[in-house]
Amino acid sequence: MQFYLDGYRPGDPLVQPPAPGVAGRPAGLPERTDLVVVGTGPAGMVLAAQLARFPDIETLVVDRRDAALEVGQADGVACRTVEVFEALGLADRLLAEAYWVNEVAFWRPDPDDPTRIVRTGRVPDTEEGLSEFPHVIVNQARMLAWLREDLARSPSRLPVHHGWSVTDVRVDPEDISGHPVTVHLTGTGGTATVRARYVVGCDGARSAVRTAIGQELRGDRTDQRWGVMDVLPVTDFPDIRLKATVHSHGEGNILIIPREGGYLVRFYIELDGVRDAGEVDPARLTEIANRILHPYTVEVRDVGWWSVYEIGQRLCDRFDDAPDDGSRGPRVFIAGDACHTHSAKAGQGMNVSMHDAWNLGWKLAAVLRGVARPELLATYTAERQVIAQELIDFDRRFAALFSAPPGETDPEEFERYFVQQGRFTAGTATHYAPSMTTAATDHQELATGYPVGMRFHSARVVRLADAKPVQLGHAARADGAWRLYLFADRDTTRLRELCEHLVSPASPVAAHTPDGWDPDSVLDVRAVFQQGHREVTVESVPPALRPRKGPLGLVDQEKVYCPDPRAEDVFDLRGVDRDAGCVVVVRPDQHVAHVLPLDAHGELSAFLGGVLLTG
Repeated sequence: MQFYLDGYRPGDPLVQPPAPGVAGRPAGLPERTDLVVVGTGPAGMVLAAQLARFPDIETLVVDRRDAALEVGQADGVACRTVEVFEALGLADRLLAEAYWVNEVAFWRPDPDDPTRIVRTGRVPDTEEGLSEFPHVIVNQARMLAWLREDLARSPSRLPVHHGWSVTDVRVDPEDISGHPVTVHLTGTGGTATVRARYVVGCDGARSAVRTAIGQELRGDRTDQRWGVMDVLPVTDFPDIRLKATVHSHGEGNILIIPREGGYLVRFYIELDGVRDAGEVDPARLTEIANRILHPYTVEVRDVGWWSVYEIGQRLCDRFDDAPDDGSRGPRVFIAGDACHTHSAKAGQGMNVSMHDAWNLGWKLAAVLRGVARPELLATYTAERQVIAQELIDFDRRFAALFSAPPGETDPEEFERYFVQQGRFTAGTATHYAPSMTTAATDHQELATGYPVGMRFHSARVVRLADAKPVQLGHAARADGAWRLYLFADRDTTRLRELCEHLVSPASPVAAHTPDGWDPDSVLDVRAVFQQGHREVTVESVPPALRPRKGPLGLVDQEKVYCPDPRAEDVFDLRGVDRDAGCVVVVRPDQHVAHVLPLDAHGELSAFLGGVLLTG
C-alpha cells in the first residue's frame, strides 16, 4: 500500500485524515445530498465503502434497523468477492479469520446397504489457478463490521443513520434543481424528507425502494423447505471440517459447511414435506440430521443461529427506474435482494449482491464527480440483470439436482455439475456484453488470457523499483480509476512511443484528467516488461510510468513490473503476444474493457472518450 503522498504523519496509515468540513457536519439527516443508500446489508455497505473514498460526494446511508447486524445469515465468500475486498484493502482481515474451503466431499447411500452413507468422491473446491484467493466462509456480520470500520476511517468519516425507514421515493423529471429525487423517511425521531441526485435501494427482499419505482420480484416459490442452523457439534462424521454434500436413501439431504473458528458448523437440512411438516426447532433439525447421516451421529452442544426457509427464485425486470422509452436516464437503483432472490445452498446471494454494488459504485462516483457521462448509469441494469438471471438459472438447476430423490439422478452427474460450474460459484465467470464500457473483441488475439468483458485475472510479477513479488491485479484499488496495463513489445519500441503519447497534450490522460487532480486519478498507467527485473533499469523507464503526484510532487515508483522468475511468465500465462505487446484497458471494477495494439493511439482515445468527459 502507498501512503505519505501528502506529507509524513505518524499513526495508523489506514486511517486517512478527515476531509475538510467533516468535523462540522450536522448530526442529523441533511435536507439535500448527492446520494442516498438505503440499507446496510452486503450490497449497501460495499456501495457505501466505495463512495466514502470520495469526500467531494455527499452520501447519506440509512438503515431501518436500530443497530448494526450482530449475527448474519450469509456466510459463503466467493473467490471473486475476496478479490473485491482486496481492492477495498480488507482481504487480509477476511482471510485471517475465515474458514478456507479447500475441498468438497460427496456422500451417497452405500450400494451394499442403502441405509448407510459412504463417501463417493472428494474434489478441490475451485480449480487450480482460478484466483489467487480461496473460497472462504465467514459470518456476514463480520464482513459488515469490517466495512463499517472502513467507513469510519475514510476521509468522509461516513456515518450510518440507523432507525430510519423509507416510506416513499419520488422522481420529478421536470426538476431543474439537480436534486430531482425526493425520499420520505420515518423513524423514532419522527419523519424526514431528503432531496437527492440519486438513490440506491439495498433494502432487501421487502424493498420499499423497489415498490416505490414500480418494480416487483417475479418468479417461483416451491414447497421445498430447508432448515439451516449454525451449531457447535460433537460427531463421528469424518468430514465435519470439510464442505460436504450428503444424499441419503429416502431420508433427505444435507449440505455441511464448516465455519470459521475451528468448531462451528452450518447444516442445511432438507425437510420432508410429510414427515417434517409443522413446527421445526433446532432439536427437531438435529433429529433429522441424525436420520440422514446414519450410521454417523451428531450431538449439538450449542446453537448460534437457526432458521427455516423455502426455496424460491425471483427476479425484477430491471434494476432502475428509467422508463422503457428511454426518455430519461435512471435516478433510482435497486441492488442485491431488492432485485433478485434465490436459494442459499449455492452460496451466491451475498456475493452477487456485493457484485451488484461493486458494478454500480464506480459508475455513480464517476458521474457524480463529473468524470463520466451520465449515460454510463444505464449500463448497470443492462449488465447486472443478465447476471442475476444466469444465477437464478444455475440455482434452479443446482437445487433440483441436490434435492432429486434417489434413483432419479445419477450421483456422478451432481458431482460433474458441481465441478463444471466451479467458475460460476467462484464469481469469476461473469462476462459483460459489449457496451459503452466494454468494447468488441477485434484485438483479443493480442491477449487471449484477458477476455474482454471478464474480470482482469491477476498473475504474479515482480515490481521493478523494489524487486518485490506482487500480484499484478492488486494494483487496482477502489479509487474509481481506470487502469491501462501496457504489456511491452519485444524491443519496447511501441511501448515507449505510447508512453510519449500519454504525456503529450493529445493524450487521453490530458483530455480526461481535471485540473489539479493527480495524473493517475482517472487513468492509471502501468507497464509490464518482458525482461527480468534486473535487466531493466529504473532510469530507462519513461516519464509516463513515473508520474509526479500530490502537493509535494513525489514520484510514484511502483508502476512498472517484470515477470516473476519463480512463477509462470505472465506473458505466457495470459497469452500476451510477445512481438506486438498490447494495452489491456481495465474498468474501475476490474473488468477488462478493451484489448488494443500499443500503437492504436486513436482507437484508445476514441474508446475512452465515449465514456469519460473532457477534464
